[in-house]
Amino acid sequence: MKKSEIRKVYLEKKESLTETEVQSLSKKIFENFISEFDLKEDQKVHCFLSIPEKGEVDTSPFLKEFFENKIRVFVPKIIKGKLIALEITKETPLIENSWGIKEPEGNEDCGVKDFDFIITPLLYSDQFGNRVGYGKGFYDRFFSEINPNAIKVGVSFFPPNEKVEDVSEFDVQLDYLVTPTEVLSFGSFESKSTK
Repeated sequence: MKKSEIRKVYLEKKESLTETEVQSLSKKIFENFISEFDLKEDQKVHCFLSIPEKGEVDTSPFLKEFFENKIRVFVPKIIKGKLIALEITKETPLIENSWGIKEPEGNEDCGVKDFDFIITPLLYSDQFGNRVGYGKGFYDRFFSEINPNAIKVGVSFFPPNEKVEDVSEFDVQLDYLVTPTEVLSFGSFESKSTK
């Protein structure tokens, strides 16, 4: 399927989830992430701030875990059409922007490029790690500017059923996909099912 078709199908699927389903599936995704990845103090994790009301995977348990384990947390912010990273702590106040996304104040990129993990939002990923986002290309550009060894982890409610047919040279693949039932690896690591 082409990205435009996949986007339409998975937007509808996402919007059909109830708030209870979003929370329940998000909890399973978080548990799978924690059981798969070895997190250590002072690692740098870039993690999006979700809007659960819009059917996104709830990343608040991730943030709580990172803060409790003294992992440095960075969040995205779009400034002048570019995704930048801002470091936050448990105490950082978050303000809702015009899209309903909570974000920290400040428009200055932190300059960090050597992230250990990047928790990546998406609508869909296929079985090869080809991600379908919302079509703006923010993350592909971001990925191209940071340390290539950063582990890119997509989180999704849905398993990879359809192959993305129109992958471009600018698309950056995920290293892992975490769903409520499995952790899929697109590198040299083994995938695990938690069904």
